[in-house]
Amino acid sequence: MSYTALYRKFRPANFSDVKGQDHIVTTLVNQLKAGRIGHAYLFTGTRGTGKTSVAKIFARAVNCENPVDGNPCGECPTCKAIASGAAMNVMEIDAASNNGVDNIRDIVEEVSYSPALGKYKVYIIDEVHMLSIGAFNALLKTLEEPPSYVIFILATTEVHKIPITILSRCQRYDFRRIGIDVISDRLKELVDKENVVVEEKALKYIAKVADGSMRDALSLLDQCIAFHLGKDLTYDMVLDVLGAVDTAVFSKMFKYIVGKNVVSLIKQLEEVVMQGRELTQFVTDFTWYLRNLMMIKSTDHAEDLLDVSSDNFKLLKEDAEMCDAETIIRYIRIFSELSTSIRYSSSKRILTEIALIKLCKPEMETSNDALADRIRNVEDKIEKGLVNLAAAPQAPAGGPLESAPQAPKKAPLPSAIPEDIERIVERWNSVVNNAPAQLKGVLAQTYPSLGEGNTLIVAAADIYAEHFFTSDDHKVQFETLLEEITGKKVSVEYRVSGSKEEREMKYPNLLDCINMDVEVES
Repeated sequence: MSYTALYRKFRPANFSDVKGQDHIVTTLVNQLKAGRIGHAYLFTGTRGTGKTSVAKIFARAVNCENPVDGNPCGECPTCKAIASGAAMNVMEIDAASNNGVDNIRDIVEEVSYSPALGKYKVYIIDEVHMLSIGAFNALLKTLEEPPSYVIFILATTEVHKIPITILSRCQRYDFRRIGIDVISDRLKELVDKENVVVEEKALKYIAKVADGSMRDALSLLDQCIAFHLGKDLTYDMVLDVLGAVDTAVFSKMFKYIVGKNVVSLIKQLEEVVMQGRELTQFVTDFTWYLRNLMMIKSTDHAEDLLDVSSDNFKLLKEDAEMCDAETIIRYIRIFSELSTSIRYSSSKRILTEIALIKLCKPEMETSNDALADRIRNVEDKIEKGLVNLAAAPQAPAGGPLESAPQAPKKAPLPSAIPEDIERIVERWNSVVNNAPAQLKGVLAQTYPSLGEGNTLIVAAADIYAEHFFTSDDHKVQFETLLEEITGKKVSVEYRVSGSKEEREMKYPNLLDCINMDVEVES
């Protein structure tokens, strides 16, 4: 006999088996008991929360010959026929592949015939948002005034795509994401039935990764059991199968970040990569770890909000004491931005390394929270005596300071600017504006300077800009723009430096001097 996946094997058979949707189950059961059955229902919510399962249970319940407290008995011929898919009066339609006007017209024609078995004809239309506009219009009249023996149940994960004319004709039920405790308890119940030993901590982690979806949780559990078939499933085994990272690693990396230890931080990331961990999942889990730290910093009763063991909570509390809430929020912002950009990137490791370096070096950013972090770093150094302001030389009361320290001098501007570079600088705004969107955004944060041998230097503040420019595609795009202006091949170099003052001392900004009278060398 072929193997049946856990999520199919343990699909809920009655309303009492549906977990985490009590607000919906109670309403539907009361309707069934009172005979107040609607003609059109809309089930909406994220994947794996029970929409199709509840629809099938409801279809059996309205046709059951011997219902028990609103639940189908499961024993009568009608219940068995519907459960096996042999009943002609319960039709399940996939709107993703049957989304045309003709498909809906077929349904409209069938509606006129009364059910051959049972009391109601039930049409379950899954992923209903995939229907075309014409199909929705063909469904409107029938959906509003169907025969008394017809019930429509529409299911979707994207309710915003459904026309308001359809929404107004349905009773809407929103399926919520299922809680971690509810999912882990259900998994525990099922592994006991399967006679599989799974560590409780492992079940909790699977429930967390499932992100509110019971079906995802069962699929992940199935995967982990299959990989370690015949063995007791531990937390470490689950981490190996799912490519995840242990919380202890996050704690170690967080300490490196707070201590500005870039070398150890990148080495730890190297170890994570070499263990075969998935970086997208790593970013998600580390963001969640930072979120837990923020919760601890924000309330005195964080243990009620965090779904972690007492030992892990103690470690989290120790880590939270090392940093202030504002800095943790900056860390979360950087990693949230990373989670968006890393998903479809071919350079996931490089983007992750850049983000980790940014956490250690707030001077690489120009945002308000990064500036506040830099100020806090200076204040900490002053408190620890690393910066002694009192030791700065003071001017005597009677006159100026004899040997006042001189401010660092800005690098002298070049005495002559080659005419090709001059032409580029004069049209720099045009170069930026005519660049493709992504290149334009990076160029807007740079300025032109002049290097040795008539080389154009593009000076930037962010190491990401240098990585961006050195990509072959972007480099060709930029050099093509310059060739259109000069008609010549222009040599370009890219330089990165932290602060604006440091950059302009090393690489003078030609935009400041190009309008002055300059002498062009032959």
